[in-house]
Amino acid sequence: MTFFTVKANPPVNIFRDGADVLQVRQVEVFKDSTGLLPFQTVLHQQFWPVEENVLNFGITETKIWIRFSLQNESDNAFLQLMVAQPIIDRVVFYESEGNGKWASVELGEHKKFSERPVNNPNYVFPIVLPKDSIKHIYLCVSSTDQIQFPLYVGSQENLMELEVNRSVFIGMYAGIVLIMIAYNLFLYFSVRDINYIYYILFIFFVGLTQLNFKGYAFKYLWPNWPWLAINSAYLVPLLSALSTAVFVWEFLMIKVYAPRLGKGVIVYSVSCICAAILGLLGFRALGVQLLQFMAFVGVIYLLYLANYIRRSGYRPAFYFLLAFVSFIFSIIIFVLTNFGIIHTNFFTGNVLEFGSVAQILLLSFALADRINTYRKEKEESQAEALRISRENARIVSEQNQRLELEVSKRTADLQLANTDLHNAFHELKQAQTQLVEAEKMASLGMLTAGIAHEINNPINFVTANVGPLKRDIDEILALLEAVEAIVLDDQASTAEKKARIHALKEDLDYDYLMEEIGFLLTGIEDGAIRTTEIVKSLRVFSRVDEDDIKLADLNQGIESTLVILNSTIKDRIIVEKQFGELPMIECYPGKLNQVFLNLLTNSIYSIREKFGEKEGGKITISSYYDKEEIVLRFKDNGLGISEDIQDKIFEPFFTTKDVGEGTGLGLSIVLQIIKKHYGSIGLLTNIGEGAEFVLRLPVLQSVMQTNVRNM
Repeated sequence: MTFFTVKANPPVNIFRDGADVLQVRQVEVFKDSTGLLPFQTVLHQQFWPVEENVLNFGITETKIWIRFSLQNESDNAFLQLMVAQPIIDRVVFYESEGNGKWASVELGEHKKFSERPVNNPNYVFPIVLPKDSIKHIYLCVSSTDQIQFPLYVGSQENLMELEVNRSVFIGMYAGIVLIMIAYNLFLYFSVRDINYIYYILFIFFVGLTQLNFKGYAFKYLWPNWPWLAINSAYLVPLLSALSTAVFVWEFLMIKVYAPRLGKGVIVYSVSCICAAILGLLGFRALGVQLLQFMAFVGVIYLLYLANYIRRSGYRPAFYFLLAFVSFIFSIIIFVLTNFGIIHTNFFTGNVLEFGSVAQILLLSFALADRINTYRKEKEESQAEALRISRENARIVSEQNQRLELEVSKRTADLQLANTDLHNAFHELKQAQTQLVEAEKMASLGMLTAGIAHEINNPINFVTANVGPLKRDIDEILALLEAVEAIVLDDQASTAEKKARIHALKEDLDYDYLMEEIGFLLTGIEDGAIRTTEIVKSLRVFSRVDEDDIKLADLNQGIESTLVILNSTIKDRIIVEKQFGELPMIECYPGKLNQVFLNLLTNSIYSIREKFGEKEGGKITISSYYDKEEIVLRFKDNGLGISEDIQDKIFEPFFTTKDVGEGTGLGLSIVLQIIKKHYGSIGLLTNIGEGAEFVLRLPVLQSVMQTNVRNM
């Protein structure tokens, strides 16, 4: 920018007859860094003269004041001033009306497009200036975008003609973009390659960026939405950057050819998003500057990335590289034109659109080449597949002959192996049956031993009392005979008879004899009652109706099991019963008694292994009702179960007992019976502290069976 000596009055620009459009070059500039000075104060500030075809102040938050004088030497008194840069945020136009009065018009993206006095994407201000008169003009320009524009003065017809020519070119550009979108959309539906969708988005947002830069997006797409017009400076470039990043990621197959370098695409996208957020938060100039910087860095990075992938052997990357090089070339011409190094003409004024079209066309060639590459690879793969198929057919034919011989041989071997397997299965089934029977016999032996021991005590007591009772009865009978003889003696008096009978009773110790007989009868009665209770417990334990579901009291079943095991428990193991009130449960009583027997037997064995013949063993049995379920807990303070075998204890034939002391089927049978009742069994144990089995059984078996059938 060239500066001259300060002048007292604004420089004069003369509009003459025969001139289509006057480009205002003689202007003076004042920069308001505060952005707060009113117009009346600015009138008294020092302005610095400049002379340039295109005024360029870069990206700044400073308000730029421009002043010049316009002298009309034409016959047309109705002129217009055009600020040829649509993306400037705000322009305020001041014109002198004489006697120190000034008229002003404010335009900008903060207003609806319909509020503009002239229907033009650029900012156009009408000026009434009679022939041979001069008018002083001030412009206040502020923007977060590049403040870079030429000033034109001309008649309405001439400026309109200039805009029409510009609109025709932009329309052609938009038409090319729409045609390319429609063409690539057709290709997508033909080949179903997602890259075409990404490319369509890329074309759309690149075209939208150019239309927004030329002001046509505000005019035609969101004329009544000033907020979007103001923020489009970073929102539209952001969408263009993101669509470019997605297209580049997929088209260049970065995951395949440059996965490590591809992280830069992610960094680029995140940086653009951050820049747009800064703009939305109020740091508009900083957001625009960061977006432009990221655009510059991103293009350089994409060129390097495309060249790297091209050297890796990916052919479409060459067209991609060529497309971006052409667009960068157009940007260079655009910058040189703005700085006056290259003369402004139709080509240089619209060089970005030309570069954008070239980029779009070359990328279309890249996609077409990608299709050709895929087609060639497909044809080669099909030819290779056909060759392999024929080779496989030949190999299969040869192998079939060999297989027929092998199949006949293997069939005979399989038949022999099947026979051996059948025999082994039969033997295994017999062995399993024998083991189950052995488990049953072991339980029966325990049952027999327990019952024999329990019945033997009361029977022995009865047998021991029978002898003395018989002797006492014989003495009573002898007494009766003696009394009868005394009574039948007619010679003795009544008193004499009484004396003789009393003497006999004294000799026999009749009172003690009767007391002893009562004691012996009570003992016999207690033995009989105890025997009856044992038989009753045996009957409860060994239910023969276990194939049918019956209502049973589980507390009673546990009690009967404890009776059977009483001889095994003896006095060395304390059994603590914490029975709650339980409803009658639908179950197979005999099978559940077998569960109780197996669990208690294991607890007794664990306690004996820990305490031996010493005291200290304890078994706690609790029962309670919980939400339609009966919960039974069998807890002992034996050795416990180590963690490494807890998952195996319910497996058939697994046992920790010594050989000859267990078959390993006890807990397996317990699990089967619990599952048959639609219940569950859990284990709580700590090694050295004992184990606790928790059983949960539903009260109503019929409901559970119905639910299972309906699943």
